[in-house]
Amino acid sequence: MTEIQPEALSFADDGAVPNNPLPLLLWRGAVELQGPDPAAAFERRVAANGWPPSWRNGVYAYVHFHTNTHETLGIAAGRVRVRLGGSGGAVVELKAGDVVLIPAGVGHENLGASDDLLVVGAYPPGVREDLLRDASDDAEVRARIAAVPRPARDPVNGKALWADRR
Repeated sequence: MTEIQPEALSFADDGAVPNNPLPLLLWRGAVELQGPDPAAAFERRVAANGWPPSWRNGVYAYVHFHTNTHETLGIAAGRVRVRLGGSGGAVVELKAGDVVLIPAGVGHENLGASDDLLVVGAYPPGVREDLLRDASDDAEVRARIAAVPRPARDPVNGKALWADRR
């Protein structure tokens, strides 16, 4: 299997959304989806790399972030436009086969999706994610985000994660 290189996007703290010095990683066309249950291919791939799948659904239509975990989103079907990094962040179109690794604290929101959108979410083992919408200069929230450990491997290639991406 050919190793797929991710795009890296970085976002500064905007006051309400803390973001993270670690870059968000986006793998385009990372998973070949086929068959009656295309989400299963994504689930197998990320689970094999240490990211047990947690849910199937969509992306919330409001800015939110997690303070206690990094999150992997795999687009199993359809398309979605997301804003990453909070109100001043980047708008990105994701489509079936794409995988995004969102570092703790990085804001994300659905700006519009196809009717057939199906997203699979995954977190490092043993994590129960929280959800925040605003951290308005809350030092405790930023300390929790900074303390989130780096996962051992990336969800797509199974390689050391963020080792050379500080």
